[in-house]
Amino acid sequence: MEAIEHPAKTLAEPLLADSLDLDALADGAVHRLRIALVQNALGRQVRVPAIVVKGERPGPVFGITSALHGNEVNGIAMIHRLLETFTPADLRGTVVAIPITNIPAYLNNTRRYPDGFDLNRLMPGKPHGTQSEIYANRLINRIVNRFEYHLDLHTASFGRINSLYIRADMTKPTVAEMSRILRPEIIVHNRSGDGTLRGAAQALGIHSVTVEIGNPQRFQADKVRQTRIGVRDLLEHLDMLDADHEQADLPTIECSRSYWLYVDRGGYLTVLPELVQKVARGERIAELYNEWGDLIASYQAPEDGVVVGKETNPVAGTGERILHLGVIGPPPSAT
Repeated sequence: MEAIEHPAKTLAEPLLADSLDLDALADGAVHRLRIALVQNALGRQVRVPAIVVKGERPGPVFGITSALHGNEVNGIAMIHRLLETFTPADLRGTVVAIPITNIPAYLNNTRRYPDGFDLNRLMPGKPHGTQSEIYANRLINRIVNRFEYHLDLHTASFGRINSLYIRADMTKPTVAEMSRILRPEIIVHNRSGDGTLRGAAQALGIHSVTVEIGNPQRFQADKVRQTRIGVRDLLEHLDMLDADHEQADLPTIECSRSYWLYVDRGGYLTVLPELVQKVARGERIAELYNEWGDLIASYQAPEDGVVVGKETNPVAGTGERILHLGVIGPPPSAT
């Protein structure tokens, strides 16, 4: 059907740039950039969009990245809604938002980079490596290393659903404070030594947190709103914005660790508990049926915990995930 066109905001055409040079951007303005990272097979630049809000007064540089996995799009909506809540005149410091970080995967509606690798498992990449390693390396060195604070927005993968939860190194005082101010449903302590963007940012001295906002390939208005309020609260806490009339109020469960549970045979899977539901050791959490409808196996919680995420695809081969179990408790002391 024919679209009804709406004129875009009257801003200048996006600036084409090879890196994020904040000093070259005027204070007291919103800037749209397209930052070159790599070239495609036609020799054309692959550019990530960046929205830079530079306040009229000095302050920290706060970065937000979204869609590092191309099918995880709730963060895009969160960024758009957040930036509607303030102007450069309101802001002390700079907010840099990258709504779509993994352009090739986003265009393909896939999680991974086109060469088959997960960008969030090979950070900080390599300057002379595979396609995905170079993309990751340039993302870090051309954009992310400008940040002082950082949120990396994700969702569950296909076939799974997530609560609104945070992964963060809760032994780091600033990171722990950021996580609690965001007020997700669950916080999972995780040190992040596995090639993640968060881990690479932390290695550069950036205070970084991963925020998991629900489910893949969709906009979930409730979770987008909850996250947007929490991020705005964090900007207020950092004295980048004055307080508004909203405040995140979700009850938060903190977990000392978490892990996935898996089936040890194949069948038709039903996962019983809901997201954020607490389960007790020995409680039945899943059932497996054969093609005739016979119950062939059931699974019990190995210990007390809370459901952080769960499998929704009932077609389960050996080794398929059941649920992501968070173990409730404080993080270990910093060492």
